[in-house]
Amino acid sequence: MIEILLVDDHPLVVEGTKLIIEKEPDMKVQIETSSKLAIERVKTQKFDVMIFDLQMPEIDGFELAKHVLKIVPEANILIYTGYDIITHFDLLMESGAVGFISKTATRDKLIRAIRCALHQEVVLPFAMLKEIYLNGRYVEHKEPAQERIVLTEKEQAIVKELVKGKTNKEIAQVLYMGQRSLEYSLTSLFQKLGVQTRVEAVIKVKEMNLLD
Repeated sequence: MIEILLVDDHPLVVEGTKLIIEKEPDMKVQIETSSKLAIERVKTQKFDVMIFDLQMPEIDGFELAKHVLKIVPEANILIYTGYDIITHFDLLMESGAVGFISKTATRDKLIRAIRCALHQEVVLPFAMLKEIYLNGRYVEHKEPAQERIVLTEKEQAIVKELVKGKTNKEIAQVLYMGQRSLEYSLTSLFQKLGVQTRVEAVIKVKEMNLLD
C-alpha cells in the first residue's frame, strides 16, 4: 500500500483530493490541515509520498518541504499548487521537493505524479521545459550558452506595474493575485534578472528591452 500524506489548509480540497486518490486500490491518504502539525506527524509516521499545498498561512509548501527533509532526508515530496509553478521554479528546486502537481490537473495526471514521485522521477509540461531552456538553465557541454532572459506573461504584467511605482498590495489587487503569491513571483523575477531591488529590476528590464 502506498501511504500518502496530504497537507492543505483547505478542508474541501483535501477531502476531495483524498477521495480522488483513494480510488486507486493501492493508495491510502492521510490528511493534515496544519503545516506545524504535519511536521510533528512525520516524526512518528512513515509516508511513501507527501503532497504539500504551496500557499499555507503558517509555513508555505516550499519551507515545509525543507523542514520535513531535515527529519526524513529520503522523503518524496510533491508541491500542490493552483498557481503557475514556472515562476517559482528556483524555489521549487531549492526546497528539495521531487516534483509538483497543479490543483487543476486531471485525476490521471495526479496519480501519475504520485507514482513518479515514488521513484523520484518528474513529468514536466513542455511549456516548463521550454522555459528552462530559454532561460539558460540548459547549457551545452561543447560551449557555454549565452544567457537569454525571457519574461513570462505574468512577469511582464508585474514589471509593468512596477514601472508605474505601485506597491505590492496595489499590484496584487490589479493582477488578482494573493500578496504572498506576488512576493514569490517578485523573488523569482529578481533572481531571473540578477537584481536585488525593484528599481534595479525596472532599469534592467528597460535596458534589455524585455517588455512586449
